Amino acid sequence: MQTILGSGGAIGIPLAKELKKYTDHIRLVSRNPKKINETDELYQIDLNDFSQIDKAITGSKVVYVVIGFEYKLSVWQKIWPSFMKAVINACKTHNAKLVFFDNVYMYDTSAIPHMIETSPIHAPSKKGEVRQQLHEMIMNEVEKNALTALIARSADFYGPDNKSSALNMMVVDNFMKGKKAQAFGNINKIHTYTFTPDAAKATALLGNTNDAFNQVWHVPTTKEKLTNLQWIQLIANELEVEAKIQTIPVWMIKILGLFIPVMKEFPEMLYQYEQDYFFDSTKFEKRFGISATAPKDGIKILIENLKTQNTRR
Repeated sequence: MQTILGSGGAIGIPLAKELKKYTDHIRLVSRNPKKINETDELYQIDLNDFSQIDKAITGSKVVYVVIGFEYKLSVWQKIWPSFMKAVINACKTHNAKLVFFDNVYMYDTSAIPHMIETSPIHAPSKKGEVRQQLHEMIMNEVEKNALTALIARSADFYGPDNKSSALNMMVVDNFMKGKKAQAFGNINKIHTYTFTPDAAKATALLGNTNDAFNQVWHVPTTKEKLTNLQWIQLIANELEVEAKIQTIPVWMIKILGLFIPVMKEFPEMLYQYEQDYFFDSTKFEKRFGISATAPKDGIKILIENLKTQNTRR
C-alpha cells in the first residue's frame, strides 16, 4: 500500500496518477477524497486531527505527505510540527517509508540565486522557520536510523488543477478575465518555476526507488533562466493578449491584506522576488535521466487545461 496524505491538491492528484505505474494499492487520504484511479482506496479523515493519522497510515509501505495547510503563519506554527510528529511516529510504528514534498523556504537568503540540495539552511522568514523545523525533524530521525525517509523539494510551481500558485492566480487568471497581470518584486529578476506534473512524476519515482531515500532531492525544474517578466510574456503570448502588468509594492500588499487576509502572509516572502531565484535539479536529472518540461510547453498545457475546464462549465 502507498498512501497519499493530502490527496486532493495540485500535487496529490497527479501523484496518484503517477503511482499507478508502480502499484494498484493506493490509499487517498483527505477530508473529501475522490478516486483518481479505479482501484484507489479512499480514507476520509480531517488531517488536523492527529489522532487519526496512525490508522490512516496502517498497512502502508510508503507514505507521501503532500498536504498544504492554510497559508497562514499562525496555522503553520500550530499545526505543521505536531502533524509531522504524528506522521513520523506512525511511519516508525508501521515500518513505512516517508516521502515529504517540501518547498525552499528554509534556505538561507544567500542560496536563493542558485539553490542546490546542499545549500545552507537558515530560514530568513517565520514561515521558513517552520519548514526548517520539519526538515530537521525528518533528517534527525534518518540520522538515528529510526526512519527511512526522503525530502522531494520543489520551487514555486505552476500547472493544471493548481489553485494556489501565484503564477496561476496573479497572471493566468487575471489575463483570462481581461485584467492586468499582477507581480511582486523585481520582474526583471530570474525566477524558475516547477511544473506540477513534473513534480508529481519525480515524487512517485523517488518513492519507488530504494536508494533514493535518506536524502534530499530537487524535483525536475527548468534550466531556462527566465525572468518573471518573460514568464508573464509567455503566458500572454499563449493567450494572445497584451502583457499588461501591475507591479505590487509592499505598501500596497499591506493595504490589500486588510481586505484579503492571505495577502498579509506575502511581505516576509518578498526577498525571493527581489533577487534571482534559480532552483537547480541537476542531481535528479543525472540520476534518473529525466528533464523538466520546457516553460513554453508547460504554459501551453496549463492554458489548454483551463480552457477545457471553462468550456465544461
